[in-house]
Amino acid sequence: MRVISGKYGSRRIASGRGMELRPTSDRLRETLFDILQDRMEGSFFVDGYSGTGAVGIEAASRGARLVVFLEKHRPTAALIRKNLESLGIRGGVQVVAGDVVRGLEGLARKGTAADILFFDPPYAENEEYTRVLESLENSPLVGSETLIIFERARKMRIEAGYGRLVRTRTVAQGDAALEFFGAA
Repeated sequence: MRVISGKYGSRRIASGRGMELRPTSDRLRETLFDILQDRMEGSFFVDGYSGTGAVGIEAASRGARLVVFLEKHRPTAALIRKNLESLGIRGGVQVVAGDVVRGLEGLARKGTAADILFFDPPYAENEEYTRVLESLENSPLVGSETLIIFERARKMRIEAGYGRLVRTRTVAQGDAALEFFGAA
C-alpha cells in the first residue's frame, strides 16, 4: 500500500499482515481525494475506523493541518502510529484508540467543527454507520460546511438523512461506494 500524492506521495505504508483489515483501495482513495482536492489544504480531517491510517495519511500528505485518527482496536492504532513514524509525520496528527463514537464526543467537547469527517466501518458492522450519524446529528463537530463521508459496500444501503444531516452525493466504484453527507 502506498501514499498516492502530496508530500509523502509514492511512499509505502504497512498494511498489517495477519490483521483483519480491509484498507481503502488505492483507486478509491484517489477518487476520494480527487473530489476533496480543493478542500484539503489547511483542513481539520477526522479518519474514523482508520485501519492502516491510509486515508488520514493521504489527507496529511495533501495538506490537512490536523488529522485525527479514531481506531477502536489498540493493535491497529499502534500500526497507525508505526506508519506515521515511518513517514516522519510528527506534527498535526493525533491517534485516538477507543470507541469511535466516544472519540467523536471527545473531539466535540473541544467545540471546533471539522472540515471533513471520513468513516470506513467494517462492512459487516452496519450498526456503526447509524451510530456515527446519530452521534453527529447535533454535534458541534459538524458545521455548515462540514463534509461527512462514509465508505460502504456497494450493496449496502444507508438512510438518505439523519435529522439535519442529508446525503448529497454517492460515488460507486468496484464493490465499494462513498456516501457524502452535509448539514441541511
